[in-house]
Amino acid sequence: MTEQSRAAGGDSPQKPQRKIPRVEQAAILLMSLGEADAAEILKHMGPKEVQRVGVAMAQMKDISKDEVTYVLNQFVEAVGGQTGLGVGNDDYIRAMLTQALGDDKAASLIDRILIGGNTTGLDTLKWMEPRAVGDIIRYEHPQIQAIVISYLDPDQAAEILATLDEKVRLDVMMRVASLESIQPQALQELNDILEKQFSGGSAAQTSRIGGVKRAADIMNFMDRSIEGTLLDSIKDMDPDLATTIEDLMFVFDNLKDIDDRGIQALLREVSSEVLVVALKGADDAVQEKIFKNMSKRAAELLQDDLEAKGPVKVSDVESAQKDIITIARRMAEAGEITLGGAGEEMM
Repeated sequence: MTEQSRAAGGDSPQKPQRKIPRVEQAAILLMSLGEADAAEILKHMGPKEVQRVGVAMAQMKDISKDEVTYVLNQFVEAVGGQTGLGVGNDDYIRAMLTQALGDDKAASLIDRILIGGNTTGLDTLKWMEPRAVGDIIRYEHPQIQAIVISYLDPDQAAEILATLDEKVRLDVMMRVASLESIQPQALQELNDILEKQFSGGSAAQTSRIGGVKRAADIMNFMDRSIEGTLLDSIKDMDPDLATTIEDLMFVFDNLKDIDDRGIQALLREVSSEVLVVALKGADDAVQEKIFKNMSKRAAELLQDDLEAKGPVKVSDVESAQKDIITIARRMAEAGEITLGGAGEEMM
C-alpha cells in the first residue's frame, strides 16, 4: 500500500515517538497542502492563530515522513466520520474549533465562518500592531479605551497598555476591572466609528466585557516592572480590588500548585526548547514539580540541557514562561487541567 493510500485512511502509520503539539500538527498539515490551499485556510483564522501557526511553521525542522503521515491520517480520521453534505456542518465546525482553540478564541472565528462576517471595526484592531492601536485610542475617553482594551486578547491588551502613559494606564485598568457588561448599542456605535476608519460590514455582538478577571488576565501578560508598578498604584486606590486581581492572576510560579496529572498533560503540549528557557528563571519548587512529573530519563536530559544552556536574557525567559502560561490557560479553559491544584483535591 502506498503512503498516499495510507494517508487516505488505510493502514495507520506508526505513532511518532514524541507527542506532537496541536499547533505543530496544524503547521505540518498546512505545509503539506501547498501555498494556495494553506493560504485559503489561513484567511479564516484569527490573528493569534495565524501567528501561532506561523511561528510553528518557521520553527519546524527534522520532521520525519512518519510524523507527516501520522498528522495527515489523524486529520482524515477526524473528518472521515462526517457526511460532508451539509448535515450538521455547523455543529461539527463549532465543536472542532472550540476543542482546538478554546471557547474564547474560537468564538470570533466561528462567527466569521458561520455568520459570514468580515474582520471589521473592533476586530480589525486584533490584526494591528499594539503601538498602532495605542496611537488610535490614545486621545479617546478613558472609558472608550477601557472597552477597547477589554475587547482585545489579554496579551495584545497588555502590550497596548505599555505604550500609554502611566497615569492613563492606571485609569484604564481601574475601568477595565469595574466593567461587567456593555449595552449592545454602545458597542455597535463604537464598532461603527472604527469601521469608518477601516471600512467593513457586520458589527460585534459581544455585550459582556471587562471585569476583574479580565484585568487579571491582562496583568499576566505585562512586563514584570510595569505589572508591579501598576499593581502598587491600584493598591493605593483600592486595596481590596488589588487583592482580588492578585488572587486571580496566574503566574509561572503557580505551576507548582497544579496537580501532577495536570502538569503531565501540560508538559505534553510544551516543546523542550521553550521549557528549558522558561526553567532558567524558575524557582526550585517549580523545577522540582516539573522534574518529578517526567520519566527519570527525560528529567535527566532536561537537567543536562539546563546546565549546558548558557546565560539567557530575562526577556527571553519571561517570553518562554508566558508561552507556557498561555498553554496552561487554554488547557484550563478546555477543561483538560485545573489551575491551582483544585483538581487533585477533587479527585
